[in-house]
Amino acid sequence: MSMIPLLEVREVHRRFSRGPTMLDRLRGKKPPVLHAVSGVSLTVMPGEVLGLVGESGCGKSTLGRLASGLMKPSDGDVLYRGESLESLRGAKQRSWRRAVQMVFQDPYASLNPRLRVDRLIIEAPVYHGLITASRRDERVTELLEAVGLPRDVAKRYPHEFSGGQRQRIGIARALAMQPELIVCDEPVAALDVSVQAQVLNLLISLRKSYSLSYLFISHDLGVMRFLCDRIAVMYLGKIVEIGSAEEVLSNPRHPYTQALVAAVPSATQRGSAPPVRGEIPSPMAPPPGCRFNPRCPFAIPRCKEVVPELEAISEREQRMVACIRSKEVFVTQ
Repeated sequence: MSMIPLLEVREVHRRFSRGPTMLDRLRGKKPPVLHAVSGVSLTVMPGEVLGLVGESGCGKSTLGRLASGLMKPSDGDVLYRGESLESLRGAKQRSWRRAVQMVFQDPYASLNPRLRVDRLIIEAPVYHGLITASRRDERVTELLEAVGLPRDVAKRYPHEFSGGQRQRIGIARALAMQPELIVCDEPVAALDVSVQAQVLNLLISLRKSYSLSYLFISHDLGVMRFLCDRIAVMYLGKIVEIGSAEEVLSNPRHPYTQALVAAVPSATQRGSAPPVRGEIPSPMAPPPGCRFNPRCPFAIPRCKEVVPELEAISEREQRMVACIRSKEVFVTQ
């Protein structure tokens, strides 16, 4: 495996703000700023599946769009094979656009209802010169078969399919660009449980057949255990723990990760973690110090003063935790 990351995110921030209203101007106040992603760094190696997990509203989808180039960071940098996206021009930029694709959460909204399946799948690769117009129909058939759909669906419209079938079409559209990395943003969240298993098995099969890497975004730890090599846990715009899927799920070291694992009855765990107090704070007014401190059962006064950085907890484990108490043993009772 190459030691150069396929994708690298370095200290990325993404802030959103609206324009000032008349009331803001009269009061002399600046409009509020939403801190969706705050100083996140991570890597995806060739052939790896990196899972990104956290509660709704923690910034997972925003980070996925930053990683795929659909959104630009407010600060920080995103690199593809060691080169900043900001510096890519010409053929290198076109190569990046081809190499990183995205599969979206909602299979009903992510497909143009006015286009037939064959056009949805093949227009982009024809435009990028990956295939000649004379091979359009043949290539569409190949891609449909790869995702488990018959060739006769090519002339039908998206509204004629179930959610699982639409998601397969979305995956075929991503595969058509011959990508190296696919960013999967909650791709099975809107599907029935039985269909979820089918789509997950398809992603595993395609990973082997096409030598793909995935950045897989989900809130479902069961899915993460099934699919991912490593897991990054996100809370209120920051990564709080990252390591191998087995280590993170079997022996979580950040209090937030412990709470997530304890909430899944089927997850392997030693007892139950202390309950998390209160609601997730607003990303427009994140708390000082550790962002989890208002809800953390292990918080001490210093947690309100120090912003913890991701640090390795031991030489033996390839795990990093953002907690000033991470090297203590948190025993879940």
